[in-house]
Amino acid sequence: MATETKNENPGDVENSIGMPSAVFVEDVEEFMKAEENQEVEATLRRFDEQHNKYKFMERNLVTKKARLKAQIPDIKTSLDIVRYLKSKKDSKEPTETRFLLSEVLYAKASVPPTEKVCLWLGANVMLEYNLEDAENLLSKNLEQAKTSFGNADTDLGFIRDQTTTLEVNMARVYNFDVKKRQAQKAVAATSS
Repeated sequence: MATETKNENPGDVENSIGMPSAVFVEDVEEFMKAEENQEVEATLRRFDEQHNKYKFMERNLVTKKARLKAQIPDIKTSLDIVRYLKSKKDSKEPTETRFLLSEVLYAKASVPPTEKVCLWLGANVMLEYNLEDAENLLSKNLEQAKTSFGNADTDLGFIRDQTTTLEVNMARVYNFDVKKRQAQKAVAATSS
């Protein structure tokens, strides 16, 4: 009889973050007979360490997902602006617009037709691109951000499933220990 129910191959990575799967303990009594599981406290401590690792990864993924959720609209807006400038590059008329100086302050601007645009890349770095290259870069960045967002969502689901599995394992091992101690007390009480 198997002591644990495992996903097809234990330790297989089923996510993009490289976290191994938690193993569900199907038969607690058999599981506790294993040499590394003789002490309940040590087994629970090992489960708790793994649980803490999953919780740490969950917090990181939630932060990453929130950052990507804010980043995707910014990339879309930049891409729309580059496409608009691209559509107006053959025009002779300047484009009248307002741009954001601070959260509540806008300035009027007259933008002449252009072949180039400057993009903030982050870390106080700005580079000048021609419109075609800027559109390609922003399109690629948008797709990568959407893919990363989807992966983060999938990985969060995976982490939450593993966390639940570990919590169930911890509860089952703890309950096994309580029943074992109660049985020992009952035996000691009847033999007295």
